[in-house]
Amino acid sequence: MYQPKHFEESRIEVLRRLIAIHPLGTLVVQTAKGLDANHLPFLHDPEPPPLGTLRAHVARANPVWQDYAKEADVLAVFQGPSAYVTPAWYPTKKETGKVVPTYNYMVVHAYGRMRAVDDAEWLRRFVSRLTDTFEKKISSDWNITDAPAEFIDAQLRAIVGIEIPVARMSGKWKLSQNRLPADRAGVVRALAQSEGAEARATGQIMKEREP
Repeated sequence: MYQPKHFEESRIEVLRRLIAIHPLGTLVVQTAKGLDANHLPFLHDPEPPPLGTLRAHVARANPVWQDYAKEADVLAVFQGPSAYVTPAWYPTKKETGKVVPTYNYMVVHAYGRMRAVDDAEWLRRFVSRLTDTFEKKISSDWNITDAPAEFIDAQLRAIVGIEIPVARMSGKWKLSQNRLPADRAGVVRALAQSEGAEARATGQIMKEREP
């Protein structure tokens, strides 16, 4: 990932927070047929420190858990809120006209060696934890024990776990840090008035990160 210094975000707690809020990651692996991408909800366990472990599951019918380069790192990409930025929001437009559009975004890249986990009890514990995590986010209390046991057993036989001890992690918070303070303020004001929730979220994060 191209990483200008002013966009770099290396604080582990900030990277972990983005993954927790936006857990649907894009898993990119090298297979015998080339690159393959899958979109999976992940849990990020802080153990072992400093970068922890990513865990998810895939359908047993998905060849990714068997066909991947075991000697190479995989990549998991997590995308936060993003927004288009028009140069019309910059005071600099009126002063010089030397402005162009851009796109602001936040992203985390996590790398590590993946292993498949084909273990029924591991999967049961993981799926229970995964379900509890997401049910709490919507103030619901559904639990896998609410479904018939034989149904859950069949569902567990149809999936395989994946585990990625994170070897390195990088974050890019591209939030107009390369613009003049007045231009940044113009973007924050405009995004705050946007009809889109994602654009408003981007503007709010920009505001919170103002020097």
